[in-house]
Amino acid sequence: MLSFQHTELLWLLLMVPVMVAVWLWMRARHRRRLELFADREMFHRLIPDASRWRPVFKLSLLMLAYIFLILAIANPRLGTKMVKGEHRGSDIAVCLDISNSMMAEDLQPNRLERSKRIVTNIMSQLTGDKASLVVFAGESYIQMPLTSDYGAVRLFLDNIDCDLIETQGTAIGDAIDKAMESLGYGDKDREWQRNSNRAIIVISDGENFEDDAVGAARKAASEGIRVCTIGLGLPEGAPIPIYNKNHQRTGYKSDRDGNLVMTHLDESTLSEIARAGGGVYVRAGNINTSFDEIIKLISNLDKDSFDEEMFLEYESRYQYPLAVALLCLVVEVLVFERRNRKIDLRKIIARHE
Repeated sequence: MLSFQHTELLWLLLMVPVMVAVWLWMRARHRRRLELFADREMFHRLIPDASRWRPVFKLSLLMLAYIFLILAIANPRLGTKMVKGEHRGSDIAVCLDISNSMMAEDLQPNRLERSKRIVTNIMSQLTGDKASLVVFAGESYIQMPLTSDYGAVRLFLDNIDCDLIETQGTAIGDAIDKAMESLGYGDKDREWQRNSNRAIIVISDGENFEDDAVGAARKAASEGIRVCTIGLGLPEGAPIPIYNKNHQRTGYKSDRDGNLVMTHLDESTLSEIARAGGGVYVRAGNINTSFDEIIKLISNLDKDSFDEEMFLEYESRYQYPLAVALLCLVVEVLVFERRNRKIDLRKIIARHE
């Protein structure tokens, strides 16, 4: 079965009629200019070497070269045989803070949207690993169970906002416990084995007021789970916006005395959680932040065998359309737009008759 690896590139083939139309317009414009100096009947006398069909032939060669070059870049493939393969990877649980403080705008557009981009960035660099998603504020919930379908994780991310959990606060410890649960800890139907193929990534501003997050990270580490943290926000803090039902900002949160409530990045807490969990801490800023340390930690985790499945093995066949494209270009270069008087095929044929 023939298929293309990069099907999106096939849209470039729509440029062929556009380029042909531009060429025809330029030819017509050139002919109108010539008609200003002489009648069409005089063209063959003024330009005796002009050929009517050679430019068309050269254009056809160029268009064919373009078409086959696009086909080659799109990488045509043939499925040859079914192969039995094994999935190996690690288990990653992402804990996403969705408390009201994550709406602060010290990171653009706000902390929550920036954290979603971070999750998407990390997912794009995972290879063969399974991931789950836990959201938390004053309470925590498993938003997405463990899966290797990263597209589903991104779909759930799009629907996450700070209204999902009514109980406000920041219970990082409970989120870590829920993440362990999503990885299979405490599941009666699964035999838990302590190994080094699991990690938890906590994304938060670090303002933990509800429980013992450090103790939860230490417990996870004792079960072989590495706990990493990513800090959202700025140490100098920012006010917490208030929105109405139409998602329009109506002001900022204040305390009972009318003082503006500021939310700050608590790096010391997040760093301590990472140390207790045997992981690393990374601070996310307004510029593109590198998460290489976390990706490296994940890549160094032990890889467990998930399952086996049959898949179709492909063989690339880009060489053939590429060869045709090069041949068309070579012939196009060798063909001139005007006739060669010294080499006239019609006279040569007539001479040998």
